[in-house]
Amino acid sequence: MASGPNPLVGGDLVGVRSVPLYEQVKRQISELILLGTWTPATVLPGEHDLAGKFGVSVGTVRRALGELTFEGLLTRRPRIGTVVTGRSPHHRLRHFFQYFRLHSDTGKLLKSDVRMVSAIIDRATETEGARLNLSSETEPQVLRLKRVRLIEDRAVMWDVFTMPSRLLPEFPLHDVPARLYVYLLEVYGIRISAVRESLSAELANDQDKTLLEFTDIRPVMQIEEVAYDPAGTPISWTIHRALTEGYRYVNEVN
Repeated sequence: MASGPNPLVGGDLVGVRSVPLYEQVKRQISELILLGTWTPATVLPGEHDLAGKFGVSVGTVRRALGELTFEGLLTRRPRIGTVVTGRSPHHRLRHFFQYFRLHSDTGKLLKSDVRMVSAIIDRATETEGARLNLSSETEPQVLRLKRVRLIEDRAVMWDVFTMPSRLLPEFPLHDVPARLYVYLLEVYGIRISAVRESLSAELANDQDKTLLEFTDIRPVMQIEEVAYDPAGTPISWTIHRALTEGYRYVNEVN
């Protein structure tokens, strides 16, 4: 098993298993755009320069650019080159694997930091077993992660992520990656192809007040999320609890 992904943009892609090279290049280009390194109207380096940057063939780069152009993230302009369009589908599953979708009330996508609260392997609860279609006899154990999301050091969301532990041998409990879905794909070859969500508004409970650091009575938004692999098998179950004052939940379908 690989010791872990190398997420450095422009780093060597050799050794990342189960993901075609052109898909890896697509993801890295998409991330450069999403994170603002390549802003709208930026002209990308030439294919040969990109091939050298990512350590792949020109043909691999050409395929990655072709697909991103077809999907609208890039455009080809005669005598200019390949240009970032500014149409950034924040949550296209094929590229970004990002499930934190709180925006500011002005519509800006917010970048968050993750603080781990706990990471354990434990016996599945009845609810976890039902959501993940687990047998209590053959699959009794789950990985359970509790995390807090912070924006500018303010706790705005916490979540509990649950997944069958048999799918994650040697998972690094003491060094949990912040970008879980990318890690699952690169290290374990687990690809998420669909997510089903259920939203509700609830009054804050004691755990909300502790983890999100407030004391008064206020509503929180709960997002229940089940992620599925290409075969339709539930892979993970997550509960998010988020503050809503000053924030909005945005879900794009592209």
